[in-house]
Amino acid sequence: MPHIIVEYTDNIKDDIRIEELLMKMNDVLISYPTIFPIGGIRSRAIELKHYRVADGTEDDAFVHVILKIGAGRKGRDKTDVCDKLFATMEDHFAQLFSKRYLALSMELSEFSESGTYKKNNIHNRFK
Repeated sequence: MPHIIVEYTDNIKDDIRIEELLMKMNDVLISYPTIFPIGGIRSRAIELKHYRVADGTEDDAFVHVILKIGAGRKGRDKTDVCDKLFATMEDHFAQLFSKRYLALSMELSEFSESGTYKKNNIHNRFK
């Protein structure tokens, strides 16, 4: 852990440079190695083809990011990471935001270790 899931509407797919965004978001998490082991970081993007925004009368778009982490991080650490991730989103989408209707949002999803199953040998590379 952590996992980043970026959902975005298909009407902006040609303008959002999704690979670059995923790299920037991973870089934010990598900058907190005492909070998030590098080998556990995952990011992915899902292009949404079926959606409706507001009243549906405009070509509105949105990007919603979900940061999933296991329980146990300090509140201040979570706030710092989320603030930095959202600022990264705002910066990445600033030009597009100035040209069209666009909603940006992010949520933190924290869950207990019970009920999750993991096996990962990627961590060994970063020891």
